[in-house]
Amino acid sequence: MSVFQALQPRTATQIPEPPIARFLFADTRMAWFWLIVRLYVGYEWLSAGWEKMTGYSLFGEAQQGGAWIFSGHDGAAMQAFATGALAKASGAHPAVQGWYAWFLQNVVLPNSTVFAYLITFGEVLVGLGLIVGCLTGIAAFFGLFMNLNFLFAGTVSVNPILGTLAIFLVLAWRIGGYYGIDRYLLPLLGTPWTGSLTRKKVIPAATQ
Repeated sequence: MSVFQALQPRTATQIPEPPIARFLFADTRMAWFWLIVRLYVGYEWLSAGWEKMTGYSLFGEAQQGGAWIFSGHDGAAMQAFATGALAKASGAHPAVQGWYAWFLQNVVLPNSTVFAYLITFGEVLVGLGLIVGCLTGIAAFFGLFMNLNFLFAGTVSVNPILGTLAIFLVLAWRIGGYYGIDRYLLPLLGTPWTGSLTRKKVIPAATQ
């Protein structure tokens, strides 16, 4: 116990961010750059979700495989995707790890319709959130979560690129949506440590 006590600082210590990090992720002069990044990532997610929802691209072109939902065979595309991923779980160097194959086999396949709706609407909501700059950091986080799951399922495509950009958008959450709804929404919501919900109205003491 004495060893652990010796390791603990006697007073709270805060290590400040380096100037380059503050400039890139917290300076509004860089908000224009994150606007470009989030519009690109948002468009990719919205486009993918729209195709799964309607079976057509944003420009009206029919997509191979059709819609994932509202199609009369909801969940079929999700089953095909999961089955294809399970086929990559064998061999000397499988693209899909055993633990994720178990998840696909025992959780995703029996609930393929539910996951089809979750993925479709998740992609649409992440795309819209990033495009309009509403809760940018949260939208980017859930986008990153989906990127990782696609990668775990053995689908590379643009997921490494979108996932990497999403990480930076999460780091730049304070200014990522500055040219968007977050410019007005975040000051109203505040943050978990300084937000409006933590502020208490001070009632002045009555004077004699």
